[in-house]
Amino acid sequence: MAEELLKENAAKISGHLTWSLLAVAFLASFGSSLLYGFNLAVVNSPAEYIKAFYNETLTERHHWIPDEHFLTILYSLTVSIFAIGGMTGALLVGKLVTKYGRKGTLVRSTVLVFIGGSLMGFSRWFRNPFMVIAGRFITGVHSGISLSVVPMYLGEIAPKNLRGFLGLVPSIHICLGVFSAQILGLSELLGKEEHWPLLLSLVLFPTLVQLMLLPWFPESPRYLLIEKGNVHATVSALKCFRKKGNIQAEVEEMQEEQRSLSSIKTLSVRRLLMDRSVRWQVLTIVVVNIGMQLSGIDAIWFYTNEIFRNAGIPEPHIQYTTVGTGAIEVLAGMLGCFTIERVGRRPLIIGGFLFMGLCCAGITVSVLLQAQFPFMSYISVGCVVGIIAGFCIGPAGVPFLITAELFKQSHRPSAYTVAGCLNWLSNFTIGFVFPFLEDATGPYCYLIFCTICWGVAAYTIWVIPETKNKTFLEISQMFATKSSVQKEEPTPNSHLKLALMNGYGSLGLHDEK
Repeated sequence: MAEELLKENAAKISGHLTWSLLAVAFLASFGSSLLYGFNLAVVNSPAEYIKAFYNETLTERHHWIPDEHFLTILYSLTVSIFAIGGMTGALLVGKLVTKYGRKGTLVRSTVLVFIGGSLMGFSRWFRNPFMVIAGRFITGVHSGISLSVVPMYLGEIAPKNLRGFLGLVPSIHICLGVFSAQILGLSELLGKEEHWPLLLSLVLFPTLVQLMLLPWFPESPRYLLIEKGNVHATVSALKCFRKKGNIQAEVEEMQEEQRSLSSIKTLSVRRLLMDRSVRWQVLTIVVVNIGMQLSGIDAIWFYTNEIFRNAGIPEPHIQYTTVGTGAIEVLAGMLGCFTIERVGRRPLIIGGFLFMGLCCAGITVSVLLQAQFPFMSYISVGCVVGIIAGFCIGPAGVPFLITAELFKQSHRPSAYTVAGCLNWLSNFTIGFVFPFLEDATGPYCYLIFCTICWGVAAYTIWVIPETKNKTFLEISQMFATKSSVQKEEPTPNSHLKLALMNGYGSLGLHDEK
């Protein structure tokens, strides 16, 4: 009976794209996801200026001239400390979203950007290289929080027929962030020795826009109802986000999920990992999030100029080639966003990883043959563009989206904590190790990335079901069959009952008989 009611309600739960949904998706992504992409790429163009700054200040302060190897390590630390901050932020996600909510966490975390951006912006004035490293770490903490909270928030406010579209809006902003860093890093703009601190501190402006406008929009309705039991606020939030549609059916679906939970409280990471009923979901987020970072995309983003230099691109043309790849990223991200509700999640993940693996193998072959065939340098550049395009179409955003879709409300914050930590740990590993890996193995290092990409594609083919246009509880039941766990029946945890009133719901609580 409960399952029939669920299917009946699920058929009614659909929605139109309203201005409020679009505005929240834009604001949440503009002040968070955009900064993540910007910080990934912004240290690329001023790399030599940052190393020179480290060399000058260490000589002034300690009367010691560091060698090139030490400067490379210090610069690698500057790049990768962002990921350490991200992993720290990811560890905080579960507690923050439970205490402050999804929107509340995004708004409160903006203070980190103001601190980190200020440290980087004034580092040259104070002649302190460690202000750059500290600023990168603090902005990394913010990105670690927001990279998990933004898709969680958007996934919970979106109707099921728009969840994929809204869920990939952050990935478009990540691509826009990378592209804007590449444009602003041109030597004609802020890519000059005297301007690099300003370039690093530009993260302040998108955050200011988010801080001024996002607080005017409602909190996640699922958080308000399932975790807080606030029917008044839930109906108000749904009215803001939906305008049209059957709010009654959507609230009943949330209540059905609430009654299916063994506990309304958020599960800890330890309990999540020990819960046999979600073992396939946990394994899935482990595979896709590690695969997302170990696919080689971070090596491409962090060291684009160096890769193009090794490919034989003339030095004056490298910065413009890099900007061209950024434009490809944005177009590919938009293609994925506007096709996901038509083709589904699986084709974007499978196709993206297969194409990335092929391009990684292409880089190895083209670099090895470059001495005999000079035109191979253009093939390697094409493969770099292919890796970026394949990534932005699907693997850039779908892992964050399906992390929200695979788990119910009580499991979701801890799932994002696990996914975020693995994502950032892999990010740090690539950012720090890639220069040394490339020195040790040469172009063969891309074959490692190729193997990982194809492995994730194979796992997706065999294990991950299609989640398009399904409710969170329907997806949970799909995995319950795979885990040999009986489909969950409602338990009388919740006593919230919404009565009909003018097509919406009454604002009262009623005991179940």
